[in-house]
Amino acid sequence: MDKQRDFVLRTIEERGIKFVRIWFTDVVGTLKSVAIAPAEVENAFIEGIGFDGSAIEGLTRSFESDLLAFPDPATFQILPWGSDTDPTARMFCDITTPDGHPAVADPRNVLKRMLEKAADKGFTFYTHPEIEFYLFKSAKYGPDGPEPVDNAGYFDNVPGGTAHDFRRESVRMLEDLGISVEFSHHEAGHGQNEIDLRYADALATADNIMTFRTVVKEVAINQGVYATFMPKPMSQQPGSGMHTHLSLFEGERNAFHEAGAEYRLSKTGRQFIAGLLHHAPEITAVTNQFVNSYKRLWGGDEAPSFVCWGHNNHSALVRVPMYKPNKSQSVRVEYRGLDSASNPYLSFALLLAAGLKGIEEGYELPPEAENNVWQLTDAERRALGYKPLPASLEHAISAMESSELVAETLGEQVFNYSILNKREEWKGFRSEVTPFELKNNLGIL
Repeated sequence: MDKQRDFVLRTIEERGIKFVRIWFTDVVGTLKSVAIAPAEVENAFIEGIGFDGSAIEGLTRSFESDLLAFPDPATFQILPWGSDTDPTARMFCDITTPDGHPAVADPRNVLKRMLEKAADKGFTFYTHPEIEFYLFKSAKYGPDGPEPVDNAGYFDNVPGGTAHDFRRESVRMLEDLGISVEFSHHEAGHGQNEIDLRYADALATADNIMTFRTVVKEVAINQGVYATFMPKPMSQQPGSGMHTHLSLFEGERNAFHEAGAEYRLSKTGRQFIAGLLHHAPEITAVTNQFVNSYKRLWGGDEAPSFVCWGHNNHSALVRVPMYKPNKSQSVRVEYRGLDSASNPYLSFALLLAAGLKGIEEGYELPPEAENNVWQLTDAERRALGYKPLPASLEHAISAMESSELVAETLGEQVFNYSILNKREEWKGFRSEVTPFELKNNLGIL
């Protein structure tokens, strides 16, 4: 740690850094930032930066508002945007109470607690997100919704198009920030794009996702367009998900791999999937935290609506991708329920908790779904045991409220705040008169 701090302090001086932004997130997953002068960084490493936690969504209660932010020197990066005359860097931070204890409601700490639990069992948790988002000409919208920057579709090449230049600039910025990108391409929706980040440990991935969202927003501003991670911004176009590949390693060995097993998937891997399936409904209020998230989950276009798994089955909630011969490291599972607007720290913590519970309790993996689940009838799905995911935020809240696993993983404060926050959102939505109602009822009733 001392070497990392020395590196940060030396780099700030050598590169003439004028501002250092300290980043963290609230419980909803909104990025928070405070800029400090370079001269204050060394002291921030030692004593932290004091702030009023009660002013941040869900971070603390009003009677215990004083918190400290300690920069993590391992996350130091120089931001590749802004003025050349005022070079700026950033670090993520860990939040503590004045007496030095980790803040229980710090989402980054929630994930770190869960990763420590996995480490106690000998596991390291790796993730690889495929992040979808839309590009619109502006944030304004008319009767037909927002206007996308193009009418292209899946993998389309649009020479000279906005999306092509946008992805190129975004990938360049991400690489400059030390975030490795695996793929980037146009997605199926008009104006929809996807950028996939390389595998990393879950904490690094969560930090990278928060940085990714900022990069995409910055590039959009520079190019005169609007980027959004809203799960379903247009009713007639696909929603934006964040399909995430998951794996557990024991040292250098992939705990999900077993030579000779079906799909090369080990008993540990099968139990992990069983845990994801068993607990999926109760974690959905976090992995899909907005009213709009359920328009994506139940809007078709390969979004998963039912709790099942399959090998290369894109209609299933959990997919076991094709195994690469002679590459045991490639065995993994893909959770397709996450949307791009989720809080990655809390979502990864719950996915890991669900999977570990499956391993600890020896959950039995049900038979795989071999057919397109969306094309089955309700009776056929019931006969096969494919239970639905929550159909609305209200249903998701009800499932989460009674979950011991979610309460234990998030901790009492984050759990209670999340329930309260989502209830308020549902209450507001329920009382809203929508354009759908006006269009279908006003003229005839």
